[in-house]
Amino acid sequence: MDRRNFLKIAGVGAAIAIAPSTITGRLYASEGALFQSYEKVQLVDANGKPIKASSLKQETNYVFNYPFVGTPSILLDLGEQTAENVTLKSEDGEEYLWKSGVGANRSIVAYSAICSHQLAHPTPDDSFLQYLPRGKKTMACEQSGIMVCSSHLSAFDTKKGCKHIAGPAEQPLASIVIEVDKDDNIWASAVLGPDKFHEYFKAFKPEFKKYYGGKRKAKKRVMDNALTVTLSEYTKEIIQY
Repeated sequence: MDRRNFLKIAGVGAAIAIAPSTITGRLYASEGALFQSYEKVQLVDANGKPIKASSLKQETNYVFNYPFVGTPSILLDLGEQTAENVTLKSEDGEEYLWKSGVGANRSIVAYSAICSHQLAHPTPDDSFLQYLPRGKKTMACEQSGIMVCSSHLSAFDTKKGCKHIAGPAEQPLASIVIEVDKDDNIWASAVLGPDKFHEYFKAFKPEFKKYYGGKRKAKKRVMDNALTVTLSEYTKEIIQY
C-alpha cells in the first residue's frame, strides 16, 4: 500500500462498530510501576477492518503506531508460548512485571519499536529494528527468535518481555499492552516498562516534519484505531546484520 496513505490513516479514527467496553478477559499487565494507560484502540487493516489474532502470520513483523501518531510499535505472533510473570528492570534499577503474551496460545506480543539504546526505529525509508525469526542468524548474538537492532547490535528476548540479552542497550524495549477480545479482535491500551518517547520526540524533529507534517502532529495520541501492516509494507528497506 502507499506509505503516505499509511501515515495519513495511522491514528485517524475510521468508524469501527465495536466498543472497547465489549472486551473480556484479564489485562496482561499490572498497574503500578512503569505502567501508563493510553487510549484503548483497535488494530485494523488498510480497509478499516479489525485485525484478527488468528489471522496473524507467525514470526512476521507487523507495524502499528501507538500510543502516539509518530511512535511505531511491532506486533508479533511468535508461534510459541511466551514465558509468564517475568521480572524486568529499567536502566535506573526499577523493577516491573511483564505477565505474558496474549491470545489462545499466549504467543502474541507487542513492543515499542524504539530501541532503548539510541532510539533506532522503523521509518517509511528503512528499519534497523525488527524481529529475527527462529533459525535465522544475526551478528548481535547466537540466539534467534529475538528482536534485533542492527544499528548497534542490541538484542531483546521477545518471549520474556523484550528483556535485553545482548549489545549496548541497558534495558528492555517498552511493551505495548494488548488484549484479544471474544471476537478475536486485537486492542492496544497501555505501555508497560521504561519508554523512550520523551527523548525520541526531542531527537527527530526533521523526521517528524517529513513523515507526519511536524512534531505537534506526531505527538498526537492515537485514537479509536491503529492501522496495522507488515514491516515490508511499511518500509522501503529492512536492514539486519
